Amino acid sequence: MIWVQSYTHMGGSLPLSALVAALPIFTLLFLLGVMRKPAWLASLVGLLAAAVVAAGVYGMPVGLIASTVTYGAAFGLFPIGWVVFSAILLYRITLESGKFEVLKDSIGHLTTDSRLQALLIAFAFGAFIEGAAGFGTPVAVAAAMLTGLGFEPFYAAAICLLANTAPVAFGSIGIPITTLALTTGLPLERLSAGVGRVCAPVSLFVPAYLILVMSGWKGLRGVLPAAAACGIAFAGTQFFVSNFMGPQLTDILASMAAMGALLIVIRRRGSTKQTHGGHTIALAWAPYLLLVVFVLLWGYKPLAAWLNSYNVLVNWPGLHNLVMRMPPVVAKPAPYAAVYNFSWLSASGTACLIAAVLGAMIAGLSVAQFGKVLRHTAKQLALAELTLAAVLGLAFLMNYSGATATLGLAFAATGVMFPFFSALLGWLGVFLTGSDTSANALFGNLQVVTAQKLGQNPVLMAAANSAGGVMGKMISLTSIAVAAAATNMKREDEARLFRFTLRHSVFLASVIGVLVMFYAYVMPGWAP
Repeated sequence: MIWVQSYTHMGGSLPLSALVAALPIFTLLFLLGVMRKPAWLASLVGLLAAAVVAAGVYGMPVGLIASTVTYGAAFGLFPIGWVVFSAILLYRITLESGKFEVLKDSIGHLTTDSRLQALLIAFAFGAFIEGAAGFGTPVAVAAAMLTGLGFEPFYAAAICLLANTAPVAFGSIGIPITTLALTTGLPLERLSAGVGRVCAPVSLFVPAYLILVMSGWKGLRGVLPAAAACGIAFAGTQFFVSNFMGPQLTDILASMAAMGALLIVIRRRGSTKQTHGGHTIALAWAPYLLLVVFVLLWGYKPLAAWLNSYNVLVNWPGLHNLVMRMPPVVAKPAPYAAVYNFSWLSASGTACLIAAVLGAMIAGLSVAQFGKVLRHTAKQLALAELTLAAVLGLAFLMNYSGATATLGLAFAATGVMFPFFSALLGWLGVFLTGSDTSANALFGNLQVVTAQKLGQNPVLMAAANSAGGVMGKMISLTSIAVAAAATNMKREDEARLFRFTLRHSVFLASVIGVLVMFYAYVMPGWAP
């Protein structure tokens, strides 16, 4: 029997219905921000709150609730949790083999300045990994590397979460933009240009903002040329590629430009004495070089098509097409599909795992040593994987019950301020799901429908959803869990990390909102 969504259960009042729909979010914010509970506990309680709202307010049948939660949890564990596990395994292999010390010294040869190390690894190298893999990989890899370089776990995690804002919209070879195009039916090239025009001005100052948060104004002045060169190179390339080439290579080319600019500036500052030979350094970097190679191979279209042919598609039992979405969330009544894609071979986590196994062989680890690393990694990530499963279960339950749509409609009711709140809607979507791709699939069509009703540019509003969503990445519990696991952070610091990133997330999302308002009302001719 098909269950039909409805969105204003509280006496037909949209504001009151939105307040009730937001109870799971308020629960998460209260437990993390006020009670300072660990992410795994907050996510489980938030999931319970979402189930109560779905059953008690929206009238969703218990069977559907159970199926939705397991569907979301499965997605949290694979592919997202799979990426995290493989990335941390790769890092721990370099530790166990002793190669990380060489790797660390090689970066120290370039610069011993922690601010420049943060720009190189957290921003530039992290953006490259985001463009090639996404789904938590850049935060996991970069945060682990910074911790190994001597950064305190909390600050390593915080820096990587802040740095991961600039490239997210074009991550995983442009998957968020591709998803947005498929969801909305809008031209891919115009959407890519729109997101680039909103994101590039912010990317311009993110490197400097990162150093400002890390070291204050005095610290920023000391590396301002490097931060400026990094921001200009990244933002300029991001704008050009997204507008004239498309979304697929935007992050990869922009990050390479940023790394090149940083290396030029660092060389002009002078370098420290090299203590290892080129062959030794190449062996130390081999696991990460293999990661880049395999992730790029996995994104190569002919190979990706072959890998995808082995995907196992599962129409999720008790959920697939058993929920009916209704206007105005969609143009006309439509069944809500629930197809789980078990991409065991084509997932970026598998590419990372192959790089880890080959890296272990190159590093000379025995089978026993490799088994030890596997066990240690599994133990380290147990609570992080639980958090990922619970958060995605919560997000999917809010989606399928209609609670997320209620919140979306409340944002859409803001009228002339909708361009600003359009960005915040994307921000909310990524906070809930941990994925710009998921947020685009969730709210992309709603943005278009609302824009057409209000006489706004639908391409700009859809682009605002993706661009605003970028700033929700740093506060999503999936990202918090990944960063905490990668740095082996103390459990009590997870809530502190959320509070730290929250203010930056709100500020940067508001900047995106103001930019969208500028394009909508001041310079509409500049919008795509």
